[in-house]
Amino acid sequence: MDWQTVMHWSYVAVMAIGALYFWILSRNPKGVPQYEYLVAIFIPIWSGLAYMAMAIGQGKLEVAGQITHYARYLDWIVTTPLLLLSLSWTAMHDLKKKDWTLIGFLMSTQVIVIATGLIADLSERDWVRYLWYICGVVAFLVVLWGIWNPLRAKTQLQTRELARHYDKLVAYFTVLWISYPTVWILGPSGWGVFNQTIDTFLFCLLPIFSKVGFSVLDLNGLRRLKTYDAEGIETPRESVRDAFRLSFFNFGRKPQRSSPRRRSPYLF
Repeated sequence: MDWQTVMHWSYVAVMAIGALYFWILSRNPKGVPQYEYLVAIFIPIWSGLAYMAMAIGQGKLEVAGQITHYARYLDWIVTTPLLLLSLSWTAMHDLKKKDWTLIGFLMSTQVIVIATGLIADLSERDWVRYLWYICGVVAFLVVLWGIWNPLRAKTQLQTRELARHYDKLVAYFTVLWISYPTVWILGPSGWGVFNQTIDTFLFCLLPIFSKVGFSVLDLNGLRRLKTYDAEGIETPRESVRDAFRLSFFNFGRKPQRSSPRRRSPYLF
């Protein structure tokens, strides 16, 4: 039995389930914009197609005696910038005007991360491979700086509940994304600490949590940020509580009619 093929097909199945789940959530958006659901659905579809190519024997070639899965990079160069887009939308959730300059900076820098990783994997000489790997790591550190500093600062301008949601999300995001260059350098592309089968397993496991897992946490967290009144109108939590207090204390009271003011005989 070819375990790598089994793992790739299993990954495709998980991505399909993830896309279906996000579509179901989009039927009742609960205040989350539909474009966020669209991105969440597209990510596992694209990633699943890339891994399906590897499952049927495509998307890979041999370089310097080892297998380079270039289909992974076709997946990552599309989906990882989109994940940063989703994270940015969350950080600016309540802001009417999005900072597209910052978003574009993060997404374009992430493209550099993936492109340098692909070049490193296609390099035959070791020192060239590690040079491109280091370039990618530097760009990756810039991305981490961006999501922990200027992007996180955006959340401080909004509700405390949103800021807490972003902090949990970005911590989850960071731990998983740091694992990618770590697995790369320890696997066959780098030092060869473990073999290709383990490398395939890890690069199937990590994207499940960093793509589907991330969007599950992100969307459900955003869906809980808002509450709704009896007519389905989106209302801040404090307004709902205040409205309840007002209706409770005024229950049974007749509205007071203001008596017409008597005109003073001294006024003409």
